[in-house]
Amino acid sequence: MLELININSLPVFLLVFVRILAFFVTMPLFSYRTIPLPFKIGFSFFLAMIMFYTIDTQAVIVDEMFIFLIVKEALVGLLIGLVAYIVVSAIQVAGGFIDFQMGFAIANVMDPQTGAQSPITGQFLYIIALLFLLSVDGHHLIIDGIFNSYQFVPIDNFIPFGNRSIPDFVINAFNMMFIIAFQIAIPIVGCLFLVDLALGIIARTVPQLNVFVVGLPLKIIVSFLALFVFLSLYVSLAKNLFHTMFEVMRGLMQLFGGG
Repeated sequence: MLELININSLPVFLLVFVRILAFFVTMPLFSYRTIPLPFKIGFSFFLAMIMFYTIDTQAVIVDEMFIFLIVKEALVGLLIGLVAYIVVSAIQVAGGFIDFQMGFAIANVMDPQTGAQSPITGQFLYIIALLFLLSVDGHHLIIDGIFNSYQFVPIDNFIPFGNRSIPDFVINAFNMMFIIAFQIAIPIVGCLFLVDLALGIIARTVPQLNVFVVGLPLKIIVSFLALFVFLSLYVSLAKNLFHTMFEVMRGLMQLFGGG
């Protein structure tokens, strides 16, 4: 504690604190509104206090470039958390695909965690994915990722924004999000497509039957049955999703470090 109280170490501690706090602003699970702001600030402070003694702080020079180091630390935390949030948003996109086919697209709900509108099925799958992440101690891996970020992006280095591979990497992560969303949604959307095909055949062969009245309840029943069967497969997809999230975070940190 004496070293932390020393006035010479306070600027370095501020750099560590800014990166961790910025990381918690956009990182999935830690950035939600259901977590009180004082808890985020306090947890970031004590985590920064612990990590401060494990980081080589001798290379940090407090001069006119120090303000740019603070901005760099904030950008590192925000961008790494944001790219992880983009990957996890594949669940919400997949839920939107499913709800559109089910007929639930008009019944979006307010997500209390993010404050944004969310599809009903996407919210259901998202909660299951978060519970899975907590059950396998994924939140510990997220905190471990914050700690390992200093091995890839040292506290005294700047981000090489001239590196063209950084925006390409973010675009590829965005494309990967849609591919994962399609993989999650295709079992149920495929079943509903077969239901639409069957209803179209019935409409041509039995014109007296009003398929618009029968179709919506039938598609909802088939969707629930497909979801029930699909949940076992969804757990493995959620595992691959979070594995991809950690790989994307690691790759972006390597690019930030000039690797």
